[in-house]
Amino acid sequence: MKSIESLKIKIFADGADKQSMLAMYANPLIRGFTTNPTLMRKAGISNYEIFARDILGTISDRPISLEVFSDEFDEMAVQARKIAAWGSNVYVKIPVTNTRGERSTELVRSLARDGIKLNVTAILTLEQVREVYEALDGGSPSCVSVFAGRIADTGVDPVPIMAESVSILTAHANQELIWASPRELLNIFQADCIGCQIITVTNDILKKLTGVGKDLGQLSRETVQMFYSDAKAAGYSI
Repeated sequence: MKSIESLKIKIFADGADKQSMLAMYANPLIRGFTTNPTLMRKAGISNYEIFARDILGTISDRPISLEVFSDEFDEMAVQARKIAAWGSNVYVKIPVTNTRGERSTELVRSLARDGIKLNVTAILTLEQVREVYEALDGGSPSCVSVFAGRIADTGVDPVPIMAESVSILTAHANQELIWASPRELLNIFQADCIGCQIITVTNDILKKLTGVGKDLGQLSRETVQMFYSDAKAAGYSI
């Protein structure tokens, strides 16, 4: 197994808690950041712009993805242009469809041609990957975010889909594939193996980085020690 330091894939921290984001910013392994309205709401953020500008005031030298939140494409376009103006390191997240299933292809094409860096998000099918790839062709540097974890949640192996997505995007250096919504630390190594450029990782998974390369025999003993200590602390008897 590779060490974390030898991986080619870029690890982006996924979250919206300021304290955690700044802690990850101090970690040289973290090459960028992503967030979304759901994570912001979970973190208790009430003012989107104040939060975003505050974070961008500190993290100005690594990519940060910030998402539009309208369901109408005209309003998405307005929001995207405002968000993009907040910093040169901002990637604007545009959902691949709205809630009615209408595709955002033309909006993506328009924004990309205008030089706005994009992160097209919530992609789950190869058809969507191909369509987004074509819309971004010739435009600004952008990311194509495929939710591998959500694919896996349906019982489908995401690795073949992600590998094919890598092949689709290979022709254009300005488009990077994101392995989004990973479910376990192993996904980082899987994504790296197939040539995926970026993986977004939550703090819960990032905390497990210290276990990479750990001796499995030692881990077995530590697991048994945990079971033994918890049973003893609970005062169990038979």
